[in-house]
Amino acid sequence: MGSLQQQIFVCVDCESTGLDPENDRIVEIAVARFTFDQILQQFETLTDPECAIPQISQDIHKISQEMVAGKPKIGAVLPQILQMIDKYVIVGHGIGFDIALIAAEARRSNIPCNIIHQTHIDTLRLARLYGESPVNSLERLRQHFNIEFEGAHRAMNDVVVNIEVFKYLTKSFKTSGEIFKVLQKPIKLKTMPLGKHKGRGFHEIPIEYLRWAERKDFDQDLLYSIRSEIKNRKRGGGFEQAANPFSELK
Repeated sequence: MGSLQQQIFVCVDCESTGLDPENDRIVEIAVARFTFDQILQQFETLTDPECAIPQISQDIHKISQEMVAGKPKIGAVLPQILQMIDKYVIVGHGIGFDIALIAAEARRSNIPCNIIHQTHIDTLRLARLYGESPVNSLERLRQHFNIEFEGAHRAMNDVVVNIEVFKYLTKSFKTSGEIFKVLQKPIKLKTMPLGKHKGRGFHEIPIEYLRWAERKDFDQDLLYSIRSEIKNRKRGGGFEQAANPFSELK
């Protein structure tokens, strides 16, 4: 495998009607094939989801029902998109969602699709590994690395920013093989990324909440972080035990 600088990657981003990849639909998709030196090929289109776009989703991506009226259905553009993606390492922020969304749309349209089995690099996990940005959203990473603003939260704007973020986050790696090796292991998070304890260190979160959270369908990094803190408390490393030196005598 050659160096990262020489390798061709493909960055993908979808905007959708919601956050359920099995039931929600794509309203915009952007793909860019790139190297560290340039974008080689790019494609973006709005698509008609053939269903209503909830207002909560419109508020995020600013794509209205009127904007997608008369646009191609996803089945009409997926073959071209899958051809662009085929055989390259896929890069994206929280890319598992986009991959699942595309795979579901392909099944719905009876289009052969192998994207679920393609190698990918999630820049959200790379950002957690990097650990120096207080928040790991794409927008906050853009600000952290002083990357030029590309405009509203739309698919191709996000792709262009994501590519630049990817370059910054991989500066310490020489090959994609090195990245894959590191990302095989779960990454320990510094703070809770969601829920009512968002932004708090895991050591500050009540044990009852951690026990509830460890049974949820969270990603591997978050579950690993939650379970590590629970184990630490059992060993006597939590704030409750530290506050009461006689707790073990009860």
